[in-house]
Amino acid sequence: MISKNQIKYIQSLHSKKNREQDGLFIIEGVKLVSEFIKHPKFSIKELFATSEFLINQKSILAKSHIEHSEITEEDLKKISLQSSPNQVLAIVNIKQQVLDASMLENSTTLYLDDIRDPGNLGTIIRIADWFGIKQVICSPNCTELYNPKTIQATMGAVLRVNVVTSNFEDLLPHLNDMPIYGAVLNGDTIYTAQLKNGLVIIGNEANGISQEIQKHITHPITIPAANSNGSESLNAANACAIICSEFHRQITYTY
Repeated sequence: MISKNQIKYIQSLHSKKNREQDGLFIIEGVKLVSEFIKHPKFSIKELFATSEFLINQKSILAKSHIEHSEITEEDLKKISLQSSPNQVLAIVNIKQQVLDASMLENSTTLYLDDIRDPGNLGTIIRIADWFGIKQVICSPNCTELYNPKTIQATMGAVLRVNVVTSNFEDLLPHLNDMPIYGAVLNGDTIYTAQLKNGLVIIGNEANGISQEIQKHITHPITIPAANSNGSESLNAANACAIICSEFHRQITYTY
């Protein structure tokens, strides 16, 4: 069972202020929670689930020693942010991830400059995971990683991608002579540019990459449109997917 005080407390974690204050965030749904249970990256503090979930995950929960309570679907709706909650909600301890400088030197890394939409951030993390990018660096003014919409949009990719926050200036000592790519409107087309491992900067949804960061770009790149049909730009996450796909193709495959 779940008490009124517990319901009230979980609802308080819908707020960024309370998440940061208590160092906790919420995850929901069978697939996402099941992945978190199996993965050691984050520790689950407590889990609230319907009888169906608890029966299906009985053996895994027993091995994990995670504190859990059975609740009704009605109570799940009270604590959920989803319009149609799916069997389970868990409270997870926030983990401050640390920059891995070696990844900067040996692989492709994304730097996100002021991404404001939680869905975009989560989707970009999922895209990074799909294309084997192990580290995503967010500028301090990006939206919060532990926003439930962000976490939900990662679809579990946050378990496999190192997501850190850093000022761009603090990265400069680690960049050395590696290429710094920037997704801009007037760069070299990604389909003819010779792409290799480096730092790839994706800018704000409305304003692109800030002027301060643009001056550090060594390789401006762009996604060419098929024709001038009136669209000014692509959604940040969609653009990121196309760019990551081309990086993966050029770096991984030879013809």
